[in-house]
Amino acid sequence: MAVRVGMGFDVHAVSDDPGRRLVLGGVEFPGSRGLVGHSDADVVAHAVADALLGAAGVGDLGDHFPDSDPAWVDANSLGLLEQVVEKIVLAGWRPANVDCTVVLEDPHLSPHRSDMQERLSAVVGAPVSVKATTAEGLGFIGRGEGVACWAVALVEA
Repeated sequence: MAVRVGMGFDVHAVSDDPGRRLVLGGVEFPGSRGLVGHSDADVVAHAVADALLGAAGVGDLGDHFPDSDPAWVDANSLGLLEQVVEKIVLAGWRPANVDCTVVLEDPHLSPHRSDMQERLSAVVGAPVSVKATTAEGLGFIGRGEGVACWAVALVEA
């Protein structure tokens, strides 16, 4: 059996638009400020997608869903992730697992973590773990101006 590892990263700024929803790992966080982005700006789904694409060696999220294409405006990132899984399966790979770490000051992910993991795992077709940490008040994330996520994916053939 062949295995490959890929790493994904995504970061988005917090939006000043009061109507912008915050979506992380496919879960909406009511009452929290959303993120600036061409799609729904789900940094967790984007990092997971890039990790899977990298592991399969089939490009990155921008190659497949460019932000210059109006078709992806406000796109549901779990839908994009579903298409990514289809692409890597067509390339001869299947996800084995994904691990991701979200870096943000607010909101707290712990009340939503299991829901995020369930939604992501259902789309990926393999276990997805979600962890959270803060930037300890440092930099733009520490000031609450953005959210970042790193993800590592293992795929097998």
